[in-house]
Amino acid sequence: MIDLHFAPTPNGWKVSIMLEECELPYTVVPVNITRGDQFKVEFRTLNPNGRIPVIVDSDPPGGGAPVTMFESGAILLYLAEKAGRLCPRDLRGRYQVQQWLMWQMSGLGPMLGQNGHFSLYAPEKLPYAIERYRNEARRLYGVLNDRLGETAYVAGDDYSIADIACFPWVMTHKAQGFSLDEFVHVRRWFAELRERPLLQKGLAVGRRAISKTLDDKARENLFGTRPVAAAAREPQRWDS
Repeated sequence: MIDLHFAPTPNGWKVSIMLEECELPYTVVPVNITRGDQFKVEFRTLNPNGRIPVIVDSDPPGGGAPVTMFESGAILLYLAEKAGRLCPRDLRGRYQVQQWLMWQMSGLGPMLGQNGHFSLYAPEKLPYAIERYRNEARRLYGVLNDRLGETAYVAGDDYSIADIACFPWVMTHKAQGFSLDEFVHVRRWFAELRERPLLQKGLAVGRRAISKTLDDKARENLFGTRPVAAAAREPQRWDS
């Protein structure tokens, strides 16, 4: 059995989708990141970085003591190896998937995260930051669009952990102010993946509206700062 320490964010959904796609048994351990559960001693013992998601696998390959994993990309690789699915075993196929997974981890996720932060959550609208991250987010959408104009899926002809890593972040496109009409190949891929029943089941884990209206304590827990003044905003869905 796998314990999934989870909050409903793009990085959390990567792992719930993967667990469903691989049909691995798991239980969800909710982590309330707006109230600081990720900073508690019990959680920091599992992940010193204090971020979700984390898995604890009590039945790891080869047996022995439970395996604890943090960082969503590392978890995807671990689960792919455990299940023998969604990552090729041949050298070229495997590293094709891994390089696109690293692209998501180092580029698409962080840049969309920064774009979302400065566009949606920052109490002060900083034109330089908004323009900087919006331009980079659009560039990365363009990279993904060009890639999907050449291949059926992110890493090639087959659905893989690279797609699972990218999908929950692309799912935030409306909240982030992007239209997939601008990226026709991403739109095709996104529509196809949304029809996958197990992907939808993974998204249903902890699904809720993520509100831009946050109190000071929630802001401090999420962003590490306590704004002087935070104007109330309308709730925003990141799962549309």
